[in-house]
Amino acid sequence: MSVKVGSIPLTPIWREGLLGVELAALLRHDVFRDPPQAPRSLPVMLVPGFLTGDAQMGVLGSWLRGCGHRTHASGIRLNVDCSAAATGRLERRLEEFVEREGEPAVVIGQSRGGLFARVLGVRRPDLVHSIVTLGSPHLSPLAVHPLVWVQGAAIAGLGALGVPGLATHRCRNGRCCAKFTTDLAAPIPRGMRFASIYSRRDGIVHWPGCLDPHAVHLEVRSTHCGMGVNPAVYELLDAELHASRPRALQRRAAVASAAA
Repeated sequence: MSVKVGSIPLTPIWREGLLGVELAALLRHDVFRDPPQAPRSLPVMLVPGFLTGDAQMGVLGSWLRGCGHRTHASGIRLNVDCSAAATGRLERRLEEFVEREGEPAVVIGQSRGGLFARVLGVRRPDLVHSIVTLGSPHLSPLAVHPLVWVQGAAIAGLGALGVPGLATHRCRNGRCCAKFTTDLAAPIPRGMRFASIYSRRDGIVHWPGCLDPHAVHLEVRSTHCGMGVNPAVYELLDAELHASRPRALQRRAAVASAAA
C-alpha cells in the first residue's frame, strides 16, 4: 500500500532499507564482477544526491574505472547548499576536469545531483558530452517523502540563522535560484544524450517527476537510495556508455505519461 503527500502517492519508505540487498546483488552480478571494457575511455563526473557526498558514488566510480573510464568527483562533501551556489562550484570543477582531459565529460548524477547535471548540460554544452540521471525528480524537485521535507526544513532553518553552506527557505522561490529553476526546465542542447533512469518503487521521490520530456526514460526495479548500487542500473549504464542503446527500454514522455 502506498502513502500520500497531499495528492502525491509515494511507495513506503521502508523499502529504502533494501539498499544492502541491492548492493549484495550487485557484488554477485557479472556486470560488476567482470566490468565490460569500454570501446573508448570517457571522462565521467559523478554528482551525489541530497544529504550525501562523493562517497555515495564510490561503488559506481570504482566500476566505471574498471571499465576503463576516467572519473572525477564533484567535490561535494554534503549536498545541502543552495542550488545556485552548488552548481556554480560544480561548473568550475567541471571546467577544470574537461580542460585536463581534453574532451567534454559524461555527467552522472543521483537524485538532486541529477538536477545539477541537467542544468550543467543546458548551460555548458561545451563541457557536457551526455547526461545520465538516477532517480532525479526533474519535473517536481519538491515532490518527496515527508521525512525528506522535514530534513530539508531543518537545514533551511539553520541556513536562515546564518550557518554557511546551507540552503535557506529563500532558495525555493527566491532570486538566488531563479536561473537554476529556469535552466532545469529548458530544452537540452541538440545532439546531447540525456537518459533519466527511474523506478516506480522509489520511496523518496514521486517517480513521474523523473520523466523529463527532453530525456529518454529508462525504468528499473530499484529503491531510490539503491540506484547507485543496483545491478539493473549498471546494465543500463553499460548499454548507454559502451554499446547500442536499449531501444526496447526507452520510453519518451508521451508513452510514459500514458502508462502512468
